[in-house]
Amino acid sequence: MSEQGVRIEKKERVTIITLDRPKANAIDPATSRALGQAFDEFAADSNARVAILTGAGERFFSAGDDLKATAAVGHDPVDYGKGGFGGLTERFDLEKPVIAALNGLAVGGGFETALACDLIVAAEHVEFFLPEVNIGMMASSGGFTRMPRQVPLKIAMEMLLTGRRMSAQEGERWGLINRVVPMNDLMPTALELAQRIASAAPLSVRATKRCAYESLSMSVEDAFRKLNMKHWPIYDAMVASDDILEGPRAFVKKRSPHWSGR
Repeated sequence: MSEQGVRIEKKERVTIITLDRPKANAIDPATSRALGQAFDEFAADSNARVAILTGAGERFFSAGDDLKATAAVGHDPVDYGKGGFGGLTERFDLEKPVIAALNGLAVGGGFETALACDLIVAAEHVEFFLPEVNIGMMASSGGFTRMPRQVPLKIAMEMLLTGRRMSAQEGERWGLINRVVPMNDLMPTALELAQRIASAAPLSVRATKRCAYESLSMSVEDAFRKLNMKHWPIYDAMVASDDILEGPRAFVKKRSPHWSGR
């Protein structure tokens, strides 16, 4: 399927979403809405357990906001669609994991979309930066709030206030990138990570993602209190599921588990 520069491919339980909008995979409002629809379909697909977001080519993952389209709108509000810019930066109810596979430069909103993913794999030549302050804007699609949470504050502020570039290797050192690999290994590495997640119990994966993110704003004590007082429905559903019994049964019988997702 291809719509507004967005291609969708399914490999068993993995959905691959590719931004394919030459020359720089920039995202205009229509493309953002198409990405939002792609993530809607991924969320609704009971067979899909993990998504990989990548870009076509080797030069750009995404150059971010299509500035020609932005300039044409002027001061009028821009409708980026469900999930905010890139269909993901303001999507807070997606319980399935998303892996960003950075095939090239990730600039501005393109980088912010990657920051909204749960894991990031990058090719060795990749760089990323947030140039918004240098063009009269702010990294308002998540850079301003996600960067200070994902790298040390001073590093985040330098990137936000100067727009300097960071290499994939430096990003890996700061813990921002999970893997840095040769370009030929990018998609195989992302798929290997995705398949490892897809082989795990789906309710456990979803509960882990939601509880981990929501607990970031809590003390450890408050997180345990919420868990023990049954104030996390997604965790309670996991505990009451058939799969929580299937895991130990499979372990005892020395066989692979058969997850039902219920």
